[in-house]
Amino acid sequence: MHEIGIAEETLKAIEKEASRYPNARVLRAGLRIGELSGVDASALQFAFEAILQGTSRKDMKIEIESMPRKQRCMTCMCEFVVHDYDVKCPKCHGTETICIGGEELDLAFVEVEEYATS
Repeated sequence: MHEIGIAEETLKAIEKEASRYPNARVLRAGLRIGELSGVDASALQFAFEAILQGTSRKDMKIEIESMPRKQRCMTCMCEFVVHDYDVKCPKCHGTETICIGGEELDLAFVEVEEYATS
């Protein structure tokens, strides 16, 4: 299950971002996962829950947004979301299209709450 490794590396990225705000705690973080990325979103969510238990980040929420596969038609430059594996352009019905989205695996945001300093 490579989702555990992805969760561990993502947590390192979250920690690095959080270190920029020493008087804050991380409330939540968001990930974008493309449908072509090969990552199982529910397994990744489970992996996060497992690795956060017993840590200072155990209350941190992880939000995962699934990103659809997108194509661009090389004839008319129309960009569209692929449904049912049909990569034909819905505008001109051209078949020369390229993948422009759906392979993402991004840390989209880290939300922190700053503590009052005296």
